[in-house]
Amino acid sequence: MASDNQIKEMKKDFRLLERNVLLLIAIPLPIFSFAYLYVTSGNLDFNLPALPEMFNYILLGLVSAMLVFQQFAFTKRIKEVRKTGAPVNQKLKGYAKATFLRYWQLFWIGVLCAFGLFFYENQGFTIVYAVTLLFVSLAKPMPARIVSALRLKGEEKDQVMEIQKREALD
Repeated sequence: MASDNQIKEMKKDFRLLERNVLLLIAIPLPIFSFAYLYVTSGNLDFNLPALPEMFNYILLGLVSAMLVFQQFAFTKRIKEVRKTGAPVNQKLKGYAKATFLRYWQLFWIGVLCAFGLFFYENQGFTIVYAVTLLFVSLAKPMPARIVSALRLKGEEKDQVMEIQKREALD
């Protein structure tokens, strides 16, 4: 069985990943909410500059492509982590890095969707953001998802499942 220090280190890494992911989720949400309320309320008028309509479709295509790309990139990174013969704590660090990069991409997709909706009032950005939120919620790191993504079995699986247990307050 793994040492208590190794499990404590894995818990620490996991908590850091959780915190960083939550920050990357929380920041674009109010930005997009403001853009959505601006577009749907009809009460506000900021006299925004008219940007070329061509950029509307380029930006919508870009965020859609980024949404697809983040899934392929994450899958590729996880396959590389699985191939290593590294100990489970190193695999967890690889998973954390892949997840953090994924959430950075989802962060920028959210910000760009808010920008596109705000300036172009194209509801396509709302749809892409809704799909982004699906990825955000379905990909949130949890021990069971780590076990599944890394295809861990036996002792490695038990070690990763151990990180979800909270420490008792003394």
